[in-house]
Amino acid sequence: MNKNTSIATVRLIKEIGPKMDWSTKENIQFVQAILALRNADEAKRFLRDLMTEYEIKEFANRLETASLLSKDVQYNTITEDTGLSSTTIARIAKWLNGSLGGYRLILARLSTFPRQSSERNSKTVSHTNSFKLGKGLYLSS
Repeated sequence: MNKNTSIATVRLIKEIGPKMDWSTKENIQFVQAILALRNADEAKRFLRDLMTEYEIKEFANRLETASLLSKDVQYNTITEDTGLSSTTIARIAKWLNGSLGGYRLILARLSTFPRQSSERNSKTVSHTNSFKLGKGLYLSS
C-alpha cells in the first residue's frame, strides 16, 4: 500500500473482491433470468419484484449518468439532474471508460431506439445518429 492508497479503498477491494465471480450458481442463474426476459413488460415486472422503487431509480440514474458522461456533460449538471454524488459519478465514469465496456455496449444499443423526451434531456445537446470522436467532438452519420 502506497501513501496515496486509503485504508477505506483497501477494505472495499477486500470486501467486494478485485474481480466479480460470475461462475457461482446464483450469478449464472441471475444472468440467465435477465436473458430469459422477452419484452419490456416482462422486464418491468421482474425488476419490480427484484428491486425496490428506490433501487430501480438508482440504477436508472446510473445508466442516465453514463449517457450524460458520454456526451461530456459536467459532473455538477449530472448531480443536479440525477441526485447522484460526485463519487458515484466518478465511479460510473471509470466503468464507462473501463475495459469491460458494458456501459458503452448498452449505450450504443440504446442509441438505435427512439429516446423518450423528459425534462432532463432538454438540458443536454442531442447527438442522435452521431459518434463521439473526442472531448465535445461528434461525427454525424
